[in-house]
Amino acid sequence: MRLKALLQESNGGKLKRGTIRNIASLFKTSVRTVQRIWKLAAITSTDGRVDVSRRFSKRCGRKRVDIDFTLIMAIPLRRRTNIRSLSSEMKVSKSTLHRRIKEGAIRPHSNALKPQLTDQNKQVRLNFCLSMLEPESLNSNPTFMSMFNVVHIDEKWFYMTKECEKYYLHPQEEEPLRTCKSKKFIVKVMFLAAVARPRFDCSGNPTFDGKIGIFPFVFKEPAKRSSKNRMAGTLETKPILSVTKEVYRRCLIEQVLPAIHAKWPRDGGSVTEILIQQDNAKPHINPTDPVFIEAASRDGFDIHLSFQPPNSPDMNVLDLGYFRAIQSLQHQEAPLSIDELILAVEKSFDELSSESLNNVFLTLQSCMVEVMKNLGGNNYKVPHIGKHHLMKESCLPLQIECEKELVNQALSHMQA
Repeated sequence: MRLKALLQESNGGKLKRGTIRNIASLFKTSVRTVQRIWKLAAITSTDGRVDVSRRFSKRCGRKRVDIDFTLIMAIPLRRRTNIRSLSSEMKVSKSTLHRRIKEGAIRPHSNALKPQLTDQNKQVRLNFCLSMLEPESLNSNPTFMSMFNVVHIDEKWFYMTKECEKYYLHPQEEEPLRTCKSKKFIVKVMFLAAVARPRFDCSGNPTFDGKIGIFPFVFKEPAKRSSKNRMAGTLETKPILSVTKEVYRRCLIEQVLPAIHAKWPRDGGSVTEILIQQDNAKPHINPTDPVFIEAASRDGFDIHLSFQPPNSPDMNVLDLGYFRAIQSLQHQEAPLSIDELILAVEKSFDELSSESLNNVFLTLQSCMVEVMKNLGGNNYKVPHIGKHHLMKESCLPLQIECEKELVNQALSHMQA
């Protein structure tokens, strides 16, 4: 390509002044490289054929640095958290290590903190996973329940903006300026989300999307002073920054339960028992709370509260992946007020497909298999079974199976 550009600019085998420099700038290479190509073309031109290929013989250039990568395992983890510190410990240049990482000789790893589990926590987690198996399948082919009657609820803070945002800009575009009074006080609103497992007909069309609702903890308050944005007395939306047991109970009774009553599918006119699974946060009410029990038994429903194992966010589909999916869509809206933030979160919640929610429930069952393998521990990677591929092939399972030997091992550990 460089030689072709040079020939187009030449006249009778001669180049105009500045042509070589312009070609070097066009192809982002050095002037000497372009000069070498033009000189070789003039020397090797025979019968109209030009050969400007390199004349290096066999192996050439700087010899490759030999590194014993097994030495990495002897270096403390705290001293290999970045390329600079690893380079200092191994006495190897940073550029060499960077190339080896790109080649796959060194594996980068992001390590997330997980909840610390006591022996009692592990026992509760193991018992919880075993309780999710179909009792009639234990003697032959252990299979998890369909979980159609379980509603997962959890709270999460949603922020107006992220402290660090990534954009893709045109080379001539100015970098945006984002400001706030303090990074510690970015506007945020807590939401309570409630989801159940979606249901589909024989054609794969959703008959129940599983999305009970997402409810903000906010209140309305009249503005005390006038400003350029509103007059005094105008109702403003304010976030509830401290969610107490009373606030949580009121949200359950006044918002979550009516949403379940309105959206829950009634197969044959009857409703089976519904379990609302919550974590062990302090504001959460006890399953025997009399006010909740009275409200949950109305309209022919049989709704009960239950606690998931302590220190176990991986046992809730919202913490397992659904909240991250909502947040990724919410940040695309760029809200400027609390009302806009609430609309953005609700829109993101509504836009997520039923298939995505169903996939998270299958991931939850796969995680339960890993918990049994770890005898209640959480030292495992979230398993992937290729759900999107199975969905295209119409082979996506409704329930995850596990080995009978694994169940027997877990039962023996519980009895020990």
